[in-house]
Amino acid sequence: MKNIIFVFGTRPEIIKLAPVILELRKFPKDYNVIICNTEQQKELSNQTLAYFGLKADINLDCMRENQSLAGVQTKILTSLEEVYNSRKIDATIVQGDTMTVLCGALVSFYHKIPVYHVEAGLRSYDIFEPFPEEVMRQMTSRVADIHFAPTEVNRLALLKENISEDKIHVVGNTVIDALFCLSDEVIEQSKQFFVEKDVNIDDKLVLITAHRRENHGERIDRILDAIEYLVNEYKDHTFVIPVHPNPNVKTKIHSRLEKYENVKLLTPLDYPYLVYLMKHAKLILTDSGGIQEEAPSFNCPTLVMRYETERTEGIEAGVSVLVGADYDKIIKLSSDILSKPISDTRLKAKNPYGDGHASERIEQIIRKG
Repeated sequence: MKNIIFVFGTRPEIIKLAPVILELRKFPKDYNVIICNTEQQKELSNQTLAYFGLKADINLDCMRENQSLAGVQTKILTSLEEVYNSRKIDATIVQGDTMTVLCGALVSFYHKIPVYHVEAGLRSYDIFEPFPEEVMRQMTSRVADIHFAPTEVNRLALLKENISEDKIHVVGNTVIDALFCLSDEVIEQSKQFFVEKDVNIDDKLVLITAHRRENHGERIDRILDAIEYLVNEYKDHTFVIPVHPNPNVKTKIHSRLEKYENVKLLTPLDYPYLVYLMKHAKLILTDSGGIQEEAPSFNCPTLVMRYETERTEGIEAGVSVLVGADYDKIIKLSSDILSKPISDTRLKAKNPYGDGHASERIEQIIRKG
């Protein structure tokens, strides 16, 4: 039996690793699954774990208010060191590009334990876009033993960095698996939540998320300028914003937008509630990586408020458009969609990020290894 530890700390990591955990747990004679939550996003991560019926075996409580990147890294590294010193671990699984991912990979490497990297090979090739994630994932690739690449584009990126071809496996993105974990009944049950929040879900719904570190400061001001224009111009549309708890974002969004009746500012949403919004949205404005991958499954046009994206497949497929924090571009492209009925704006392209079977492929590869 293999003792496999999953190390994560944020909501997106859990969404993308939960299907893999559930898949491995189908084979209790083969895998002893250990779930370790650094709690990099304490409330968000535990909320999402519970939705998938999962509970962490280890909680590290690593975050403190206004912690520096170096402070976060130090805390996670030292906390994980204690975990690895006290347990027999045969392999570490991490996902994506967070501080938790890098620290999990490093501590595993220091203990000469194999690292399996889910969602490997995403690259923007700009170390400040996204910051600090681009560096996190590049560094993780240097110590990973198996690279689970979502797409062929990601595989080619790893090959260019001299990663051995036999260590790279194109499996699709597990975020699509997570969507398949949700039954139509579960998603529709989310409707009652929005009724209670007085959020009107119809064909004039705009979903907005903004939280990335590189969008703090002047960029978030320009983004909010554009959103405020759209809110005033399209008063018959409802703009729903799940507000990230980071005070650099939360305070500005509330100060600028809470006065508008057609803006609904919500606390971070449980996963099925967010999926429900994506399913019904006419337009999505986001700087999130996961939403870029999920939205095409619902045929919803997506404007990506970043200047670089490591998820170029969506841009090439025409399911998303890069707009950065460009006021004019956000307004023009949003208006092109909001001025038309939803039936005229739905996308017809296939989701380029996966088919919902990535976790099964990952388990089979781990078994052979």
